[in-house]
Amino acid sequence: MSKINFITIDDSQTIESVQKKFNSELPFLKIEFFKDPHLVGTGSNIKRMYEAASMKLNDLYNNHKRGKISIDRNRTVRDLESDFQNQFGFFVQVFRKSGKVWLETSVTDGWTLDVQNEEGIRFNKDLKIERENFNDHDVY
Repeated sequence: MSKINFITIDDSQTIESVQKKFNSELPFLKIEFFKDPHLVGTGSNIKRMYEAASMKLNDLYNNHKRGKISIDRNRTVRDLESDFQNQFGFFVQVFRKSGKVWLETSVTDGWTLDVQNEEGIRFNKDLKIERENFNDHDVY
């Protein structure tokens, strides 16, 4: 049985601290924060992504709530993204490592976090990528 993990959310955290906690649990996935939500089955507008990972969470929203987000591997990407939005007002998008690029999981948001991460592991195994370089960003 897998351990259910949480990310604690509070005003003092940075985008990067949340991203690192998420990526430490799911090394072939990452989350990015956006200024706007994305529609079901579509990707986010990359120009609307918060690029300053050093930004504090209290600079992104006005709710100023403290709480936890479950990153249970059996949850779907859609549920995780919805929780970020509904509980804290954050618009996040999960990305999966695929070779040298990050793919938005928008088409596969119904997959669980575990299935997404395992897909990243399988795809990258042949490329001998053992773990994601967290600071790697695609050029758009």
